[in-house]
Amino acid sequence: MRPSTTGTIARRYEASSSIGSKVVESRLEGTIRRSLAVAVVLMCFGGALVSLGVPDALAADPYVAIIDIDDAISPSTSRFLSRAIDSAADSDAVLLLVRLDTPGGLLDATRDMVDSITNAQIPVVVYVAPTGAHAASAGTFITAAAHIAAMAPITNIGAATPITIGEELPETLARKVAQDAAALLRSIAVARGRNADALEATVLEARAYDASEALELGIVDLLAEDIGDLLRQLDGRSVVMGDGSEISLQTVGPVVRRIRQTPLERVLAFLADPNIAFTLVSLGFIAIFVEWVLPGLWGPGIIGVIALALGFVALGNLPVNWVGVGLMAFAMGLFFLEMQAPGTSIFGVSGVLSFVIGGFLLFGGFTPVLPSAPGAPGYGVNTFLLAGVVAAMAALLGFVIRDLAVARQIAGRGDVTHEPIEGQIGTVTTELSPQGEVHVAGEMWSAVSDDGEAIEEGVSIIVTETEGLTLRVFRESEVWD
Repeated sequence: MRPSTTGTIARRYEASSSIGSKVVESRLEGTIRRSLAVAVVLMCFGGALVSLGVPDALAADPYVAIIDIDDAISPSTSRFLSRAIDSAADSDAVLLLVRLDTPGGLLDATRDMVDSITNAQIPVVVYVAPTGAHAASAGTFITAAAHIAAMAPITNIGAATPITIGEELPETLARKVAQDAAALLRSIAVARGRNADALEATVLEARAYDASEALELGIVDLLAEDIGDLLRQLDGRSVVMGDGSEISLQTVGPVVRRIRQTPLERVLAFLADPNIAFTLVSLGFIAIFVEWVLPGLWGPGIIGVIALALGFVALGNLPVNWVGVGLMAFAMGLFFLEMQAPGTSIFGVSGVLSFVIGGFLLFGGFTPVLPSAPGAPGYGVNTFLLAGVVAAMAALLGFVIRDLAVARQIAGRGDVTHEPIEGQIGTVTTELSPQGEVHVAGEMWSAVSDDGEAIEEGVSIIVTETEGLTLRVFRESEVWD
């Protein structure tokens, strides 16, 4: 059982700073131990991420490489495609087959993927599959850029009009963005010998085509029931590469091998979600704020650093507006100022408003995306998630500020009759090994043995330091010997 937060803050408000050189040394040792612990955690975390990024072993014999892209297009998707192309080219792959099913994604990432395909050293075949899949929006650009484009029955392609995240573009700027995207798609179509007018209409008129229409209009080259059927149709076809050389495909004999995402790429793809990124950044800020208010708890500080690190990794894979991040950090500063003058409310209310605005702006701005109508990727923070996080933060802040204000009122009236807890002598009620409970100043406290050695029940101890609601203690005999 622990004393109330009000009592703890009141004692800490009055506490003396030291009980002698032994206490100072113990605090220094504790600080060093904490720093080493945090360093070990960060090194282990970084090492784990590095180990997750080890790529698959390269194949030695000629083969057909296959990858699956079945989610929204993001920077992590672009990096995966680029790695797959390089890996296949370096390991004697006959071609890279991209099985595509995407609702759209970021225009910048789409441009990067188009560049990777057009500059590839091996043929790249994009196959919109399985049945029911779609190469919507960004998928239209990727399919059109392929050396050979194919679709499965009951699939569709198109609806590639760009929009923006957050604010609506002014009419003139929106028209320029659409014209820029249309020009890109037309240039791709001309380079690959596809129907430029039909593809341009997917941007300027949001047109979409089913597989039969796409084949008839010359948007794709083949219709195939499955991968086996596609490879049979590809066998013997000639492909002209970017340097003008011509390659005759041999796809019946070679085996098929799948290039999968590495664990690191899967983690990055998972993190590339606005709601996950916002949650991690919010958790990091809140946990570090708690450690700031109640130093010595360890847990919140470590969790906060890890969550914030993962949050910034996630932001690096999304079209983040750094003004939003700055406003969220500014809110933490306002909360701290509110604690220095509890009861004024101006800093607390301003902090909540700053955090809310930062959350709304976190993924705002004029960043073009290429969504489709159904299943389009969302790049804004969910309103209910934002409201829940802000409510939890406001409740935590209100609780801490209330207890701090009460503690200072008590201290101001002179009602506190307790002596500073540091330096007081108590008794172990539950063995410290090294954590347990002690009885000090008429109350039960959580405690930890400062030197890490076990202290038996009934032994007298002396308090050397308070860390939040936990006391650090020595055997009384060790302090005075």
